[in-house]
Amino acid sequence: MDAVFFGVVILQVLTSVLSFPSGAPTSACVDMMPRHGGVQPKPNPAPYTIYPSSTTFQTGKPITVVIKGPDYSGVLLEARSGSDSKAIGTWQTPPTNTKFLACSGNQQGAITHANTNIKNNSTVYTWIPPATAKNVVFKATVAQQRTVFWVDVMSSTLTSSEGGTSLDVYSSAERIVTSSLLLLVVLLVIVRYQVA
Repeated sequence: MDAVFFGVVILQVLTSVLSFPSGAPTSACVDMMPRHGGVQPKPNPAPYTIYPSSTTFQTGKPITVVIKGPDYSGVLLEARSGSDSKAIGTWQTPPTNTKFLACSGNQQGAITHANTNIKNNSTVYTWIPPATAKNVVFKATVAQQRTVFWVDVMSSTLTSSEGGTSLDVYSSAERIVTSSLLLLVVLLVIVRYQVA
């Protein structure tokens, strides 16, 4: 009986050590795979969807992100550009029960759980875009519990609105100048015709 009890205690200790209840390890930054002692992720599609507050972004202007779906206890959330595996931008003050995770040399490059307390649709993450990104996707690993988790939960792609804004302004100015020149030519022709 003592051997069974001892075995159960050892198993509990190993499980808690291997499941990272206080946040993802930095070794998970690239592949976003939890190190849950041989437990494999559930197949996608996940019951979670990542909702950013906008489909476009500008350097330095905050974007809020919500992971919608069932309550969850574990998370690893990053912003990435294209197919690059580096975390980009910086996350702002982590919501309750979460914390920063240093990824890609950035102390605020990712957000992970700080404990196994429940996170849900009201947990809002805030991200600041960097100057170098042209398109961004939010990528997450979401765990309902130690043995039930999904990897590669992704948002739709966000695009930079900075290039488009300057082109739109240029196009508007070009239309105004073109219209003004056309009006001036018509007036000159009318004046010339009346003088002759």
